[in-house]
Amino acid sequence: MTAIKHTDGIKRCPWCGTDPLYVDYHDTEWGVPERDDRALFEKLLLDGFQAGLSWITILRKRDNFRRAFDDFEPEKIARYDKRKTAALMKDAGIIRNRMKIDGAVLSARAYLDIMEKGPGFSSYLWDFVDGKPLDGKRKTIKQIPAETELSRKISKDLKARGFKFCGPTIVYAFMQAVGMVNDHLTTCHRHKTVGEKKRRR
Repeated sequence: MTAIKHTDGIKRCPWCGTDPLYVDYHDTEWGVPERDDRALFEKLLLDGFQAGLSWITILRKRDNFRRAFDDFEPEKIARYDKRKTAALMKDAGIIRNRMKIDGAVLSARAYLDIMEKGPGFSSYLWDFVDGKPLDGKRKTIKQIPAETELSRKISKDLKARGFKFCGPTIVYAFMQAVGMVNDHLTTCHRHKTVGEKKRRR
């Protein structure tokens, strides 16, 4: 399946459908190179919470997640105790999965370790692609893989550093979302322009 023309005459990747929230995410965020440390951390955690679910489910709850997780400030999440995690398990606005919540705390600690000992989370991740987005040059949805050799390599390294819920498939979805790889279909209007606008918060 190639890009689909919407009622506004613009061709988009078929996965975003016609949901206004999903279309806006596709047009303004997905695939835009993200270089901010904290924003990358947020996206990796959200992709972890997505495991077994659809991204639109997470997208609809993203504001709730930001409220519940202190705007994804790693320093705060790393200090969550049993009382805080218990409160999160009662929060109907997020995905109430104890393993994922506990995993977010461990991932925050791993993030802080990278920030303290290395060049930063952004530099750490972007070094895997030599600082430049990879161009998938996919013509159809079927050509887009669920994971790659590189996503397996990054996943293995993240796990070794203490990150949780970062398997190869999750990592590849993350790479697509933060622009480490441009997987907008070549017939999609964003394929050529995805790097021209900064990610909108």
